Amino acid sequence: MASTSTNKQPLLVDNVFHEAVNVGNALNKGIDVIGSNSAALLVDCIGKDGAIVEDLYTVSRGAAYPVNVFLSTANDYLRPSESIFIGGVGSTDTVSTKQHADLPETMTPVPRIGTNPKNAGLYIPRGKALWVALDSDIEVSDAPIVAAQGGFF
Repeated sequence: MASTSTNKQPLLVDNVFHEAVNVGNALNKGIDVIGSNSAALLVDCIGKDGAIVEDLYTVSRGAAYPVNVFLSTANDYLRPSESIFIGGVGSTDTVSTKQHADLPETMTPVPRIGTNPKNAGLYIPRGKALWVALDSDIEVSDAPIVAAQGGFF
């Protein structure tokens, strides 16, 4: 059954995921991708279906660090010419505290409840990959764990 008058089908998630990485040695200083980075691949949609990330969060391991998030057309290395900074999420100095990223609002319809009835999520199209890196040039042992939950469609 069509969901709109133009016969477009709804976005249906058929393969869920919950990925997590420790960013203690996944480094890139600043929001511009540098050539000698060691960023970590979080969600890979290269050669696969696209994905929707419903939640992107950090779990603190005792220290506050900023984490940068990048979208790229490569899944083997975060290259400056193929990547772009899309946002960030931090961690707190309290162990095991979750800090959730502010994701973009989606256009999906929701019930009219509350003052801002909008869903949030990060769309990763087919052929793109989501990377994360600690905003640092020094490896740290108490860096946060970064996780993404969502699904491939």
